[in-house]
Formats: sequence, structure tokens, C-alpha cells
Amino acid sequence: MKYRKHLQLAGANLSDTEAESDSQISNSLLHDSKKRKRSKKKVIGLNQRISKYWYHRYDLFSKYDEGIKMDEEGWFSVTPEEIAARHAEKSGCGVVIDCFSGVGGNAIQFAKMCYHVVAIDIDPKKVKMALNNAKIYGVENYIDFIVGDFFQLARFLKGDVAFLSPPWGGPSYSKIKNFTLDFLLPKDGYSIFHAAQEITPNIIMFLPRNVNVQQVEELAWLSSPPLKIEIEENYVNGHLKGITAYFGDTASCLHEFS
Repeated sequence: MKYRKHLQLAGANLSDTEAESDSQISNSLLHDSKKRKRSKKKVIGLNQRISKYWYHRYDLFSKYDEGIKMDEEGWFSVTPEEIAARHAEKSGCGVVIDCFSGVGGNAIQFAKMCYHVVAIDIDPKKVKMALNNAKIYGVENYIDFIVGDFFQLARFLKGDVAFLSPPWGGPSYSKIKNFTLDFLLPKDGYSIFHAAQEITPNIIMFLPRNVNVQQVEELAWLSSPPLKIEIEENYVNGHLKGITAYFGDTASCLHEFS
């Protein structure tokens, strides 16, 4: 597909774009941040469900050792930092609405680009962690954190760009051969996209690497009027980690429906 743009990112060889955690990991478990060793030995006291993500913690947050906090879901859902930075680069100037902000990975990168960010999550614990993490990066004053349901708030929000990284259903998403938009949570991808359009037609959507690309295209041409779309493959160390779809003014005019 000619409109698909390949992006090579530096970083760890993660098994997927998502990541898992335990906010109670003791400092005694951490490797020297200067050495950042990638030991595969079993770490005593670490939740083994998240160990494979923990070994790549610095690729999720480069300042992890400075007090970054994540819950278990945060480890397998936060966007790797360099991919989040790419999303921020593509956003242009203005106000960004991060509709499913989680522990703040994307919101922080948007804020580092000097945008004003509205970060929404329904889980107050995640919002508290995101605020903590934003303080570590020194960008908390550029982000308004809101505890709430995006679907109830969307019609009251105005922004230049809406960023969507809805839950993919946990690590098991990678076992699905053809990930349709119906698998997204808490509602299907069409409903999520429609809600975001109440904010702005300029939408960035971060999706699993095995997503049904034809359905992603449909989001553009089913819109009224049809939207420009750019689909980008996000790689880390040569491994495909996710798909980002840029709609409206965030697209680079690589594919346009009329």
C-alpha cells in the first residue's frame, strides 16, 4: 500500500508495543541506571507477568529510575517513549486531547513539544501516576489531568488534535491473526473514532500491529466529509510494534479519499 510509511525507531526489542508493571517494585531490584544492564536472570520479588516488560523499562520511560510509577496495566499499555515522541512530532501546534492517557507516556511527550495537553483517564489511580510521571519530566504545568469517561466528556471538549490509544485487550491481542476494530476497548473502534470527531477531525490513532488496515481506512472514507489519512508502521529495532493512523491535518497527504 503506497501510502504506508515505514518508521525505524531506536530502542529495545520489545515483544509488542504495549508494556506491563508493578508500581511497588523496590529500588533494590533496579539495575544501576548508568549501566542499564539487560540481564535475563529472574528478579526475586518481581511479578513474573511483567518481568519481560520491566527489562525494557528505560524504553518506556527514559527517566524510569527517577521515580516513574506504573500499575500492572500500565506496563503493557504505555507507548514506548520514542514512538510517543514521534506522535508528538506529527501533531502540529495547539491543544492535544489525550483521550485514554493511562500513566501519561504520550501526554508527557506532547507536553515536551510545548503543546497544551488535556489528559483524560477513567481510573483515578492512573491519573495520579501520570501526574507524578509528568513532574519527573518537568511538564506537569502543560497538562490538565481529568478523571472521567471520555465518551461522556467528548462533546464538551475542544482541541486541535485528538489522540486515541484505547486499550487493546491486554498482551493476548498479539495472538489474534486479524485484529478488527471490534476488539478495542471499552467500545469498538468506530464508536471511539466517532466520539473523537466531536472534538476535532484531526485524529491520531495508535493501534496494534495486527490491526485490520482496511477497517482503519474505512474510518477516513466513512467520515463526512472524507478525511485525509496516513498510515505509519512503527518499528523498534527492526520489529513491527504498532500501527499509527493519522487523520485530517495530521496526515501527510499520502492518501486522500474524495
